[in-house]
Amino acid sequence: MKTSLFTGWQARFHAVCLLMLISALAVGAFSSTAQAQAQVTPAPSETVAVEPLPVAAAPAAPAVEAAAAAAPSFDHGDVAWMLTSTLLVLLMVVPGLALFYGGLVRSKNVLSILSQILVVFSLILILWVAYGYSAVFSEGNAFFGSFTEFAFLKGFTPDSVGNTPIKGLPDYLFVAFQSTFAGITTALIVGAFAERIKFKAVLLFSALWFTLSYIPMAHIVWGGGYLGAMGAIDFAGGTVVHINAGVAGLVGAYFVGKRIGYGQTALKPHNVPFTYIGAMLLWVGWFGFNAGSAAAADTVASLAFLNTILATAAAVLGWTLVEAVSKGKPSALGAASGAVAGLVGITPACGTVGPLGAIVIGLVAGVVCVWGVTGLKRLLRVDDTADVFGVHGIGGIVGALLTGVFSAQSLGGTKADLDIGHQVWVQLVSVGFTIVWCAVVTAVILLVVRMVFGLRVTEEAERTGLDVTSHGESAYEA
Repeated sequence: MKTSLFTGWQARFHAVCLLMLISALAVGAFSSTAQAQAQVTPAPSETVAVEPLPVAAAPAAPAVEAAAAAAPSFDHGDVAWMLTSTLLVLLMVVPGLALFYGGLVRSKNVLSILSQILVVFSLILILWVAYGYSAVFSEGNAFFGSFTEFAFLKGFTPDSVGNTPIKGLPDYLFVAFQSTFAGITTALIVGAFAERIKFKAVLLFSALWFTLSYIPMAHIVWGGGYLGAMGAIDFAGGTVVHINAGVAGLVGAYFVGKRIGYGQTALKPHNVPFTYIGAMLLWVGWFGFNAGSAAAADTVASLAFLNTILATAAAVLGWTLVEAVSKGKPSALGAASGAVAGLVGITPACGTVGPLGAIVIGLVAGVVCVWGVTGLKRLLRVDDTADVFGVHGIGGIVGALLTGVFSAQSLGGTKADLDIGHQVWVQLVSVGFTIVWCAVVTAVILLVVRMVFGLRVTEEAERTGLDVTSHGESAYEA
């Protein structure tokens, strides 16, 4: 804003005179003070003792400024948001995922699935700190980082900042946030072979799968590995989390086999309200999963936040419409499943597509996942108890591929000059690579677990229920 306060020669003259007067008064005051100090000074020799003080004090200010400049700094708003996001992802697992899966199984197995999710999640958190973080986010080759460089967070301190890929966060906070991703990805798998697998087999499988499937995929996509270098877009885990877990669930369901009575009697969910509440908790927690992946409280987080709302809503409507047309009656279970399908679909795209793209992705994911848990499931002839592949695998594939389309700025995305054809090809390669890697690794791991512990409980134990036979307790007393 311009001002005319000192315009005109008269005004400038008066200003100069005023400055001269103030300077004269200041000089006079300084001289008077100096003379007074000289009169009270006892002897010239005494001044020698005080002369070094200003010299010694002079470097203090630059030293303090240099120390302040060297000290690590971060934005407290970003830190607060990432602490909240980490807590939200924890909410997704316990109680969100636990209730979602717990309602889908029969009443005699509900405590079994709750225990599996909680214990598997806890196991992966410890393994993440032991070697997982190091193997994902340290330098290495195209598939693995170093398992020892940051083992047990070696070299990290409560005050350390900037030693992670996100330079503006405390190191421990980034480690904590990423640990929840590793934990929920592994916990997702157990829903596929629920109600008939041994508890100790689940734990051994989870530890090996985390090491040989989650770690390399996270490094390949997020840690500077093969797919990341290729240019694959996966903002919050379409390939790393959902396709990875979905394929593992599918392979696991094949290896463990079908439940007794599957295809002959109705194996209905014992508590749809549990599943519904779990799905809504997943929706709430997913804002930490998606918007938290921006690693800052900024415009990217805002975009991911909005897209998570819109895609989920579109998927609910899509799933409900398909059920209404195909079955004549839309179900609450279908609407809840549609919400999860939309969340899965938008995960890889939430930070790079616009609102319209999010709506399309959510709608397509909701519609296609209905087929994934019905028609495709029958074609595959697999007993995927909680439809892990039908929702997470198929939804992840849909989201990953459409990310390559709607991330283009011409379609409302954030990627300027994006060659849609090329990006879709890159996304397709990333999807195919994830499927093959995970399928092969999961099959090998299951063979090892089968040799060590065996996979399946006895027929008698399965008929009685895993709550009693594996954990010695019952959710509902007769």
